Amino acid sequence: MKVRWRRAAYAAAGSLLVGLLSVLPASPAAAATGQISGLAGKCVDVAGASAANGTAVQLYDCNGTAAQQWNVGSDGTIRALGKCLDVSNNSTADGAQIHLWDCVGGANQQWVVTAARDIVNPQANKCLDVSGNNSANATRLQIWTCTGAANQKWTAPATGGGGTPSGFVVTEAQFNQMFPGRNSFYSYSGLTAALGAYPAFANAGSDTVKKQEAAAFLANVNHETGGLVHIVEQNTANYPHYCDWGQSYGCPAGQAAYYGRGPIQLSWNFNYKAAGDALGIDLLNNPWLVQNDSSVAWKTGLWYWNTQSGPGTMTPHNAMVNGAGFGQTIRSINGSLECDGRNPAQVQSRVDAYNRFTGILGVTPGANLYC
Repeated sequence: MKVRWRRAAYAAAGSLLVGLLSVLPASPAAAATGQISGLAGKCVDVAGASAANGTAVQLYDCNGTAAQQWNVGSDGTIRALGKCLDVSNNSTADGAQIHLWDCVGGANQQWVVTAARDIVNPQANKCLDVSGNNSANATRLQIWTCTGAANQKWTAPATGGGGTPSGFVVTEAQFNQMFPGRNSFYSYSGLTAALGAYPAFANAGSDTVKKQEAAAFLANVNHETGGLVHIVEQNTANYPHYCDWGQSYGCPAGQAAYYGRGPIQLSWNFNYKAAGDALGIDLLNNPWLVQNDSSVAWKTGLWYWNTQSGPGTMTPHNAMVNGAGFGQTIRSINGSLECDGRNPAQVQSRVDAYNRFTGILGVTPGANLYC
């Protein structure tokens, strides 16, 4: 059950970037059209109502014109005047400006509208943002690291594309069916509260891909925790082993404080440091948050899933979104101990759970299930 993570996988631990390489259709599907309103009640607006490529997208008084009628599609595009909301120069940097451009199916034209009212570009994993928190007319829009601030909150037309009130593709009833004997600590509300930390999770690509990714994450979590039963590592003799004093910050919570916790069994002081830095939570000094706060526990699992490749070559998120298959998620989580014939029984346990969970969600498991 214990995950052994190699330190080499943590070079990118602070990065929140996640990839999205799905090919989009030429026209939006299951779309809803209307104004997108945000800061100071103003609307997302195409400057001068021009459909020319490169036209600035800005904040402006809501006026109901065609320049403010946005088609929010379940394919991930947001369109006005026949063109797509586009991140300039395919950039993932804070401050990259938003403009209108021909719809070409690029990842810089893909958006996720979350239940928390963020509009996120999954390629950058950053939010649609009003520059400088300035509510003046003609203020440019950009992407920026998601902060939860008012200049990143939007009210957009709903696509009516299914899902749940939380925006998650797994309903609470399905979650309970997957984990009938789960510990109450691993609550559905804790999971859905954590989703905002990584908005692209189970939210990129087709409905099938979204459900396959959710099933893949939960199947691996099922294996790591004995069906969402164990909150902490069961072998207490291992606890003192997870302190690497070679790190400059040491082990301020104590030699034996960094044992496995949570849905992916976060362990080692350097992992607590990296996950905490990425999530904005001081887990190095207070690792017990992972076993005491359900949402924090789920966030650490999502941190690894979306940003770490471990002994593999890609993050588990990218493995599912890019079609590499469930087997690559196993490799990225515990491949050095399980894959390539090292422990086929453990691999089979994960695959069995994945097949069961995709069945509950009503989707095919796809190819490449083993590693």
